[in-house]
Amino acid sequence: MNILILGSGGREHALAWAVKQNPKCDRLIAAPGNAGMADIAECASLDIMDGSAVVTFAEENAIDFVIVGPEAPLAVGVADDLRNAGILCFGPSAEAAKLEASKAFTKEICDAANAPTAAYARFTEAEPAKAYIREQGAPIVVKADGLAAGKGVIVAMTEEEALAGIDDMFSGEFGDAGAEVVIEEFMDGEEASYFILCDGKTALPVGTAQDHKRAYDNDEGPNTGGMGAYSPAPVLTDAIAERAMAEIVRPTVAEMAKRGTPFQGVLYAGFMIKDGQARLVEYNVRFGDPECQVLMMRLGAQALDLLLACAEGKLDEAQVNWADDHAISVVMAANGYPGSYEKGTVISGLDQISEDSMNMVFHAGTTAKDGKVTATGGRVLNVTARGDNLAEARKRAYAMVDQIDWPEGFNRSDIGWRAL
Repeated sequence: MNILILGSGGREHALAWAVKQNPKCDRLIAAPGNAGMADIAECASLDIMDGSAVVTFAEENAIDFVIVGPEAPLAVGVADDLRNAGILCFGPSAEAAKLEASKAFTKEICDAANAPTAAYARFTEAEPAKAYIREQGAPIVVKADGLAAGKGVIVAMTEEEALAGIDDMFSGEFGDAGAEVVIEEFMDGEEASYFILCDGKTALPVGTAQDHKRAYDNDEGPNTGGMGAYSPAPVLTDAIAERAMAEIVRPTVAEMAKRGTPFQGVLYAGFMIKDGQARLVEYNVRFGDPECQVLMMRLGAQALDLLLACAEGKLDEAQVNWADDHAISVVMAANGYPGSYEKGTVISGLDQISEDSMNMVFHAGTTAKDGKVTATGGRVLNVTARGDNLAEARKRAYAMVDQIDWPEGFNRSDIGWRAL
């Protein structure tokens, strides 16, 4: 098969790495890709937000299967364009992608499916939103309705923080994403991620993970897109997971199908777990980043078979073969992230790392220039390892981190602390 993966981050590098191991993959193209992906795939310059350009590229390169990595192309309907052109594609329609693209839409679905989630209210103007916050008190959660690259959520521990968040959103800090705001009750507990493949009818769980959102050790500092992750997530026990499937995931899939917008792709369900019960925090409609990296390390070559079964509507015939192992990923980010940071700094030592099915460095914000790997983003590398247990995987990951020479970067030293 000729396979095209859209995206340029650590998530897409991990997907490419897993896909490449499957003998079904004859030719692999990543668009636009990054320095790490260039070692295992052809990288192509392509505007992945332009559905017609993606279709033309796929047709010209005899692509059999397209995997859409990030949420933004899904939200604008790139998967619809591919399917309309008769090209097999992994990723939901624009209408189904509203489960991530609109927090208010997700709340509507939860209401219709009677799925347990936080109490909420929706606002399109600042003053009524502020009045609601004063009435409810803090802690409270303020969310931009639309896509804000993982940054449109404020967990406000004080009223003042929540009110300032309202001002930021309605003043345009998050662009169009903040034109409507959803205000939710603060849910206490431990958060974990559940990844479920859906083909419109069947829902097949493919793994659990937990990530670390805060920039610094001890869960301090600003929220980020994620500074590390591990899989499996011990807090998401089999009993809690099955109850969440019955009460949240399957009713969501049924409700989407009932509305004529069946969900096909991966549902990334963020759960808050307390007293043996999961409540939905949010849905994403693509693999998490850096959670995808630990999932792909554990799934390996079978990932392609599962994604194909999902796209072809044959998930009822598929099963996940899990090794009894653990994986952990440590994010190396540019100094200053998630604020302003320097680009173009050189990363050394990567060529000294022995990469295999147990140890991988997935690239996120990198490019190759004059034979050197340089940093182009905030989150730059995902240093990922497997082990028989989490402690072993963590030891391997941090041993690789120590081999990387990048004075302009930083990482947390406590990834996996909850489970350990």
